Formats: sequence, C-alpha cells, structure tokens
Amino acid sequence: MNNVSDITLDALVAEVLKKKNDGWRFVTLSCTELDEESCDILYHFDKDLASSHFRLKAPKATPIPSISSVYFSAFLVENEIQDQFNLKFDGLAVDFERTLLLDEEVTTTPFCRYGVSRANQ
Repeated sequence: MNNVSDITLDALVAEVLKKKNDGWRFVTLSCTELDEESCDILYHFDKDLASSHFRLKAPKATPIPSISSVYFSAFLVENEIQDQFNLKFDGLAVDFERTLLLDEEVTTTPFCRYGVSRANQ
C-alpha cells in the first residue's frame, strides 16, 4: 500500500482534521491484531482518485481517540472495531458500548486473536 504514514495517539485527531480541511474524504478504518498487546489501525482517505492512509499501532489497554468529532461517519466503524477487537475509542459521537453486534452467538471479540509468527528457519 502506498502513501502510508505512521501516526501517534497524540497526533491522530489533529492530523485527521488537517486531512479534512485539505479536502480529503474519509473512507473507512481497518484493523488487525499484531500481538497480545497491540493492534494496527489503518485510517483510509481519498481525494481526486488518490488514496492516503495513517497507520496507528494501538496498544489494546489504551483508549484510542475517536475521529467521529471530525468525520461523524467514523462512529460506526469505530464501534464495530470496539466489538470485534475489544478496543476502546474515547470520545465517540455515538458509543454503542460494545452492543453494535447484537447477535447472541457473538459474546466474545471474534477478531481478537493472537498474532501468527513465522517459525525460525
């Protein structure tokens, strides 16, 4: 993936606001578990058929600032990530408090797994 910039928790909301002010459209977030302590969250944007991404290495134990104050539509995918990865977004415009996925069979975090590491060769 091209145009990926690493970002910190402290800089996240300010940098997302810069994207919005520069005319970038928020596309979505994607998340993957890295290990027992952290996940990678990718923030996806586009403008004039170009894409740009922020990568946040998010510690599972630390609340992540919500970007829903900048892009309201982010509240939905942030709630979904809370449900699926057991992460916490702080300052969500609408917080379903881990009840977005109401299926009775989904009682745990389905995508929260330990990472797979390559065996030594």
